[in-house]
Amino acid sequence: MQDKWALEEHLSTPENNKLWDDSGEAARNGKRYMDYVDSHLLDVDERIKIMDATGVERTILSLTSPGIQSITDTELAVKVARDTNDLVKRNFVDQRPGRLSMFACLPTQDGAAAAAELRRAVGELGAVGALINGYTNVTDADTARYLDDDAYEPMWAAVADLGVPVYLHPREPLPVQQAIYAGYESLVGSAWGFAHETATHAVRLMLSGLFDRHPGVQVILGHLAEGLPFLLPRLEHRLDKQQDGAGLGTARRKVSEYFSDNFYATTSGHFHTRTLFNTIAELGVDRVMFSADYPYETMEEAAGWFDSSLLSANDARKIGRENARRLFAGIA
Repeated sequence: MQDKWALEEHLSTPENNKLWDDSGEAARNGKRYMDYVDSHLLDVDERIKIMDATGVERTILSLTSPGIQSITDTELAVKVARDTNDLVKRNFVDQRPGRLSMFACLPTQDGAAAAAELRRAVGELGAVGALINGYTNVTDADTARYLDDDAYEPMWAAVADLGVPVYLHPREPLPVQQAIYAGYESLVGSAWGFAHETATHAVRLMLSGLFDRHPGVQVILGHLAEGLPFLLPRLEHRLDKQQDGAGLGTARRKVSEYFSDNFYATTSGHFHTRTLFNTIAELGVDRVMFSADYPYETMEEAAGWFDSSLLSANDARKIGRENARRLFAGIA
């Protein structure tokens, strides 16, 4: 299939590399693999060649996890987010107009600053939304602020006002929450921990009342929605039984309704046809979009799987490009 769009495609910057110690990730995931990833996070020309070879018309770029969300100094986070968005626009998007677009990174250490940077990135740089790498460290590596916190109301108001989506990208569970992975450290990240962390984060958003206050806000989840198409029915059933229990949030509707109205899923890094069909059955074909997760995954594997996944021609067009074109209708 030609003219696919891919939405979870990562990059880094020299400044980000200085701030981010990836030695632990290299140990867990394998040095050879992480050396390959690191060597491709800064490229432009090779990225375009791979897109050409795999039928990808456009990719939307984002700063790799944990990105801005791991910075505990608020002033530094604001500066790095602004500098990064400027650099991505200048060194990536402007180098290949029509092929590369960008999600803004946001200084979520401060909700008002995140809102201001989103408005600037969309209005001045042409960002098509924001990608946020999960929770935000506030004081140290063992603290987390999730996006349902009241501090983010200015940011969500800006998202609603601008009409752009937020991609909720995974990051590893807090170090103090990783005891269950002891002895099995390779499970901490993308192999397992990412999905558990991000699915729970998404459920917090559903229960928080966010989508009652801002019913038009759209959140994108990668990896075929981090298991939620299979887990939400059980969650909803149990919450109905526990409706007089504690900690149920302020949501006015069922979680399945928010999932259907306020969430999209991408195929990033989850190349399994039966799981794709199950996600379509639960979420609807109009809310699933192609993605690769480059360079953590290869475009060749993602596109090769998708192009032979036995989807109908109509469904392949929707997932491969039309759903994204509709969601990002502001792209020229």
